[in-house]
Amino acid sequence: LRLKFLGFSLGVDHNGAYARPAKQSQQRVKKALKLLTKRNRGISLTRMFEEIHRKMRGWLQYYSIGKLTSFIQRLDKWLRVRIRQYIWKQWKKFKTKVTNLQKLGLSQRDAYVFASTRKGYWRTAHSKTLSYSLTNRKLEQLGLMNMSKTLQSIQCD
Repeated sequence: LRLKFLGFSLGVDHNGAYARPAKQSQQRVKKALKLLTKRNRGISLTRMFEEIHRKMRGWLQYYSIGKLTSFIQRLDKWLRVRIRQYIWKQWKKFKTKVTNLQKLGLSQRDAYVFASTRKGYWRTAHSKTLSYSLTNRKLEQLGLMNMSKTLQSIQCD
């Protein structure tokens, strides 16, 4: 049995009744995040992170009574890749990419090899090199909210 009410999908399983964000609500928040993280926006990361934080804080507080940990983990992972893609696009020039990769801890040779990739932004954002150099912790230090942690803190209150 599935029922939709106020953006929640209500269902029953062997543990009893449960609520979770409806598919439409999930798609809507992902679409909103997609608009906030468009590559051609040309705004600072700090401002983008503030906008994401504002959007997601309210969304998480509204839906926190439902089951949404697995969705939030997937969304978190997807958003971090979007941010890495945005950063890679911001670096634009080869020299900037090399310099920034070296600042993130890559050797000069590795930075040169990786910066000269001809792969697209999305594919590069998924690469191991960029995930290892622009780690989740680094992104959090820059100001990106960890939605899973935020959800836990909301549910504990």
